[in-house]
Order: sequence, then C-alpha cells, then structure tokens
Amino acid sequence: MTDPADRESALPRRGAARTAKLASIPLGIAGRAVGGWGKRLAGQSAEQVSATLSAKAAEQLFEVLGTLKGGAMKFGQALSVFEAAVPDDMAKPYREALTKLQSAAPPMSAQQTRRVLAQQLGRSWEGRFKHFEDVPAASASIGQVHRATWHDGREVAVKVQYPGADEALRSDLRQLQRFSRLFQAFVPGTDVKPLMAELADRMDEELDYLNEADNQRAFVKAFEGDPAFLIPRVVASAPKVVITEWVTGTPLSQVIADGDRATRNLAGRLLMEFHYSSPARAHLLHSDPHPGNFMVTDDGRLCVLDFGGVAKLPNGIPRHLGEMTRLALDGESADLMRLLRENRFVRTDSDLAADEVLAYLAPFTEPLATPTFHFTRRWMQRQAGRVGDTRGSDFRVGRSLNLPPEYLMIHRVTAGSTGILCQLDAEVPARGIVERWQPGFAR
Repeated sequence: MTDPADRESALPRRGAARTAKLASIPLGIAGRAVGGWGKRLAGQSAEQVSATLSAKAAEQLFEVLGTLKGGAMKFGQALSVFEAAVPDDMAKPYREALTKLQSAAPPMSAQQTRRVLAQQLGRSWEGRFKHFEDVPAASASIGQVHRATWHDGREVAVKVQYPGADEALRSDLRQLQRFSRLFQAFVPGTDVKPLMAELADRMDEELDYLNEADNQRAFVKAFEGDPAFLIPRVVASAPKVVITEWVTGTPLSQVIADGDRATRNLAGRLLMEFHYSSPARAHLLHSDPHPGNFMVTDDGRLCVLDFGGVAKLPNGIPRHLGEMTRLALDGESADLMRLLRENRFVRTDSDLAADEVLAYLAPFTEPLATPTFHFTRRWMQRQAGRVGDTRGSDFRVGRSLNLPPEYLMIHRVTAGSTGILCQLDAEVPARGIVERWQPGFAR
C-alpha cells in the first residue's frame, strides 16, 4: 500500500500527466490574451494590459516549471539567468518567480528519501551517519539536498535524486521543445530552440551522480589551496546519491536581492574568474550557471556547487574564440570575417559584409574595452533588444551567422554567466581576467 504522502510528493512520471501540465502554459497565456482585449475595450492602455498579462504569464509559467521539477525545472533555471534582459517595466514578476525557481521545489516525503538511500547506500545506510535530517535543506531540478553529520563528525550535504527523474527529464524536454516559440518571448535576443536541444544532450550526464562526483573531484583538485574559491570535497557517491562536505554562505540570489556594493563586486569578479579559468585549470567548464549554484562564504571565497552539467575541454577554450573577441574589440572587420568563415561561424550561403558582422558583434565586447566594466540590467536589455528586434539589421545579421554545435555549450555558459553578472549589478575587472585566461585574446 502506498503512503498518501508518497503519492503527493512523488515526481510525476506519467507522460500524459506531465504533458497536461506543460500544455496548460500556452493555453493559459492564450486565455489571458483574450481577457486582455476585454480590458482594452474597458479603457486600459495597451501598456497596462501588456504588463498585467506578462506578470500573470510569468507567474503561471514558472509555477508549472517549478512544480514539475525534472527537465521543466531545469529549463526554467536555464532561463533564469536571462532575467536581466527582460525590460524593467515587466521584470518584477519574472524576477520573483525565477528567484523561487532557482532554489525551491516541492520535496519528496521522508519515506521516499529513505527508500532511495537504502537502495543506493545499502540497508544499513543510517549507520554511516551520526545524524540525518529528514526535512530537505534545499531542492534542485532532479534531486534534493539533506543536511547530515557523517560518521566521522563532518557536516555533509546529501543530494538524493528524485525517483523517476530520468523518465520525467526526458518527457519534459520533449514537450518543452514543442513550445519553443512560446518561450522565446521570455528571453528576448536568445534562440531558445538550440538551448533546449543542448540541455537534452546533457541530461544523461546529469542523471549520473557518479559522473557528477568525478567532475567535482576534478574541480577540487584543480582549485586546491586557492584562497578565492571553495569546491566542497566529495565524501561518498552512488548512481543516485552524492555526499559532499557541507558549506555555509550567502547564496548569489540573496546577494542579487540585497547585497552591498562590495559583495556584489566580489561575487562578480570571482564568478567571472571561475568561468574563464576553469577550462585552463581543470580542462572542464561548469555548465549550469544559475545563482542557486554559487555562494559567497564568510571569508570571501566563491563556493561552487552542482557539477552534474560539465563540459570536457581537454585543450581548454579554443584559441580562435579569443582571437575573434580581440578582432571585434579592435574593429578589424576583414580579419574577423576571415576567421569567422574559417571556423564555420558564417553560413556558407551568406552574403554578409564584414562591416555588418563587426557592427553586430562589437557591442558584445564592450565589457573588455576598459579596465573595469559595470555589468547592468540596462546593458543586457540593450543587447537583447538590439539583436531581438525583427525590424533591425542586427536581427538579419544574427540569422545569417552560425553557431557550430561544439561551441553551443561554451556560448550558453558565457551568456548565462554574463546574465548573472548583470543581475549582480557588478563592477568587474573583466579585461584583465579575459587577458589572463582566454587564449588568443591578449596581444
């Protein structure tokens, strides 16, 4: 007999049930659009109606994604870093819904959690702990985290995968790909379809906690003794459970909400250095950039969590990416165009002019034009508006450019990290960081 609590908190696996929830998103938004016409007839302005509809749409979208966990929540977290691109007049509901999504989801019951632990660690699993807290301390897209005390007295974090997470993840991503046009409105200037395809490619890796533990050990080794970063050590692992040292700190979501200027700048600088230095130091790229995966510790280090999504870069970041960035920054359009064509970043049937491509790419290099750059929501909104305006020349140029599949992960993570920097409103010595760690950029 199944415990009622188990039934209520279990991760919905049945494709029909999950599809119905996901299908409610476009239907709900369409229904509100019809209601909006009534409000227009009643005398409200288009701007008032648009803001109201956007607020309600955001609320429903992220409520559904968060409730479903799995791939739906994973996709919502990927969208969350682009919140800074949403115009200010409609950003508040997105910001609130996304902040909840970054770190919260309905938990499993204690019975379910203990069942998974027994399956993964053995029936005598409780003997490996001095204390285990049944109530989860945090939740993520495919698992939840419990605080515990290991048998040797160390405080540990125990991440337990939701039963049925594999089925739910695959089902969600299939369904979400059907709604790619709808989600496009939530991240102006970003092509959502390849984002979802790339997330689908990574899902098997994220479901394997043994793989995640190996990734985390590699990062621990690469950053061992660095006074600026803290990677929690792995204590034990199994296919659906990973146990690491417990770390306390201020989550980046809290720094974004109410952090002081010094903390914002510190978090931004360390985040950017971690992103650019990891491929050189660990030959890996942490590929899940959202504020729930980073904390600032009391002694001023950046603590990095969740290594399920990691790109392997045995040769580091490709040198020609740094060369392209430098050429765009220096305005050398002919050499930039040649390098883009050589590396398949321009479609073979394209008749783009070199100056057009430079005009499209150069604004993205603004953070590197001066020793320190102030990353703001306004700056990201300008970039998103520029490339997402279907009436502008930049939109046409963007459609003619090509992003080879092997660069999609690097592009997504860089864009995601930049989104967090803008949410932090951080002033960062970006140029020096890129000069030090990005091959091909320094003269």
